[in-house]
Amino acid sequence: MKRVAKYVLKYKVLFLIPLLAMLTFIALDLIQPYIIGRIIDDVIEEGNMSMLNSLIMALLIITLGKAIFIYISEYLFEVAGAKTSIDIREDLFNHIQRLPFNYFDGISTGEIMSRTTEDVNKIWMGLGFIIRFMVENIVYFTLASIMLFSYNWQLAIITLSVMPIMAKVAFAFEKKVGNTFEKISDQNATLNTAAQENLAGIRLVKAFARERYEIEKFLKENDKYYQYNLENAQIVSKYNPILEFLSNLTLVLVVTVGGNFVIGGQMSTGDLVAFNGYAMMLVWPLRLMGWLTNVLAECQASAKKIFKIMDIKPNIKSPDNPKQPKNVNGHVVFENVSFKHKGKYILKDISIDAKPGSTVAIMGTTGSGKSSIINLIGRFYDCTQGSIKVDGVDVKDRELNELRANLSVVMQDTFLFSDTLKNNIKFGVESTTEKDFQSACQDSMVSDFVDEMEVGYDTVVGERGVGLSGGQKQRVSIARALLKKSKILILDDATSALDMETEFNIQRAVDNRKGITKFIIAHRISAVKNADEILLIEDGKVVERGNHSSLLYKKGKYYEIYKEQFKDIENQTQEVI
Repeated sequence: MKRVAKYVLKYKVLFLIPLLAMLTFIALDLIQPYIIGRIIDDVIEEGNMSMLNSLIMALLIITLGKAIFIYISEYLFEVAGAKTSIDIREDLFNHIQRLPFNYFDGISTGEIMSRTTEDVNKIWMGLGFIIRFMVENIVYFTLASIMLFSYNWQLAIITLSVMPIMAKVAFAFEKKVGNTFEKISDQNATLNTAAQENLAGIRLVKAFARERYEIEKFLKENDKYYQYNLENAQIVSKYNPILEFLSNLTLVLVVTVGGNFVIGGQMSTGDLVAFNGYAMMLVWPLRLMGWLTNVLAECQASAKKIFKIMDIKPNIKSPDNPKQPKNVNGHVVFENVSFKHKGKYILKDISIDAKPGSTVAIMGTTGSGKSSIINLIGRFYDCTQGSIKVDGVDVKDRELNELRANLSVVMQDTFLFSDTLKNNIKFGVESTTEKDFQSACQDSMVSDFVDEMEVGYDTVVGERGVGLSGGQKQRVSIARALLKKSKILILDDATSALDMETEFNIQRAVDNRKGITKFIIAHRISAVKNADEILLIEDGKVVERGNHSSLLYKKGKYYEIYKEQFKDIENQTQEVI
């Protein structure tokens, strides 16, 4: 909670105003038992009716004042808590945006969602509600204790004798319930992940008729969540009755011992009534202590998990003094690059010299390391050995945003936002002209199917592009990359879902865009045969390299792939002949 306090200090004025309003409310509340005592002693017992009107008026003013100041206090505490939680959520989200790819390789979307929503909301509740009650109760306890001693120090000591026991019970309660809430928070993230994955893959679930399996899997996680909450309920049910008993015992002692003092003439009836009112101000905080401790433990558990993420230092970030290339041409050089991920070498001793405007194609079996090569260019991962230079400057010496601004990437996993087609295509640019937009859509052949839609580019696609075919989604992704007009274009298996005619037309349009260095990852010979250099990768190593003609002449692995892919065409040709 110390780190949360730093956020609170930003809005210290906003917290100070409701705090002063709360103290004013408490001051008015502390006057009320005294006035009631005077009514009993001076008006009822002594018969001094001249004081009645002024005392009743004072009670009315106090009641109205309490209503006004409690409104100010509650409203502004809530506003201050909301502003603080918004800052925490923004900082958390911004920090997550800066984390590298390898962080997301080992964490679920559901867990991140849980941290940015539910856990931040618990801090909001803690700041806007619980902290206010904690401060209020401490002030009540302190001032009410002083008032008790001013009336009768013996009865005050008897009343306060129960407090250490209650404090010990409350601290034990907080320790146990804090551990439980950590487990509840973790399981909530697991539950969110199960729900998110199921909803994201609902079509696959239905296609394989696995609804019952998914329901049982979700119910299993839901049952764990229930068990942890049940464990928490058992702790609460164990400690809350003890706190309730001790708080009621305090009132019993006040009435019993105080009644004897009144009978013995050591206190007046009005003083006992006033003393009882102040004793209630002690009992009320103690009765709330269990609940406050419970909710505060939730807040602390959530804060711990949020700041655990925020403490992760990005291992890929801009250098303190970044270097800027003199000219942006798209010249990419790999010098003896090796890359290790999770203790295993993915790439070994890779060297590439992609001249500005040239096309480099990469082929290989699944898992051979093709995508890892292009991921290193934009520093989505950092190479373990060797160096990668873009326009003569090592990528590790360049400012990240500037480096990536010169890349246009079509990922292997096509992703579209739940937004209009137009906004999905314009995602990579701040602004663009209508001419450039239409050019990108025509070159990627997006315009071919958009023209048939009722509202055209204003058509809203579903989550992850649901509603479009695989080929249509790939064309939208290509249009998005082309519109960015970067000097380096990376196509990671970007045409795998397209028919050969559409693929050929898009390739021709991309080839006609001069001055762009292109990296093409593909499995089909038709997608790479026009490249200036083709690399064949196996187990992270370059086993063959050259252009299409030279590789066919060598009659090596590339030649074998060529024969395998084109044998059907040759067989059909022979049958026709």
